[in-house]
Amino acid sequence: MSNPKPRRRREPLPSPLADRAVFIDGEALVIDKPAGLPVDPPRDGSLSMENHLAGLTFGFARWPVLIHRLDRDTSGCLLLARNPKAAARFTAAFEGRTVEKSYLAVLDGVPETESGTIDMPLGKTSTREAGWRMVPDPKGKSAVTHWRVLASRDGRALVRFTPETGRTHQLRTHALNGLNIGILGDPVYRAEGAGTGWTGGLVLHARRLVLPRGGKAPIDAVAPIPAVFAQAGFADAEMLDAAPEIAPHRAG
Repeated sequence: MSNPKPRRRREPLPSPLADRAVFIDGEALVIDKPAGLPVDPPRDGSLSMENHLAGLTFGFARWPVLIHRLDRDTSGCLLLARNPKAAARFTAAFEGRTVEKSYLAVLDGVPETESGTIDMPLGKTSTREAGWRMVPDPKGKSAVTHWRVLASRDGRALVRFTPETGRTHQLRTHALNGLNIGILGDPVYRAEGAGTGWTGGLVLHARRLVLPRGGKAPIDAVAPIPAVFAQAGFADAEMLDAAPEIAPHRAG
């Protein structure tokens, strides 16, 4: 009686997100996360990033590990580690604030100045009627965001945010409470009567992520700007983001 042939390990099918990889090497993977996909499993049981990990191995036996978070409706650069040692180093880099991140957003209004820094500690509040949200809180966690207007037109502004910290809903809270203007399409952090007629969702994109690595080239990932920016009036967002730091173009 012949011995049965050993079964080959079935490789998982690639995730649709595999085509959205904007950086990959032996220890790191950066995915351009689409807006609408939560990172953590939601209570309603719908799909999240965790459902895609088995299909993002790119030939490795281990599943990649999520290192940080983006809001469900925020698109762009999301870092995953491809082995435990890399995961520990990347986590330490985030905790040590050595990771450089930049975001693009369209504001539902135009700031009075062209650039600045918002240093506003944040805390969490919750009510039965409105649920939870982040609010300015002198006793809360430190939160610092640098910002610059890249262009403004038709009552909206294209802004680059470069946060020093990574608090929950930091950019959305700082936009509303630091600039007194919400990000276009934000259903929670919005000024009274803002966003009338806009149905395109939150216009916030994690554009670039840079993580230094000792002894080798840094992780440097850039996520393409989604079409919602053109719908919001900034079809030239790619060019504006790449332009040298000069006074922003204002029109309308």
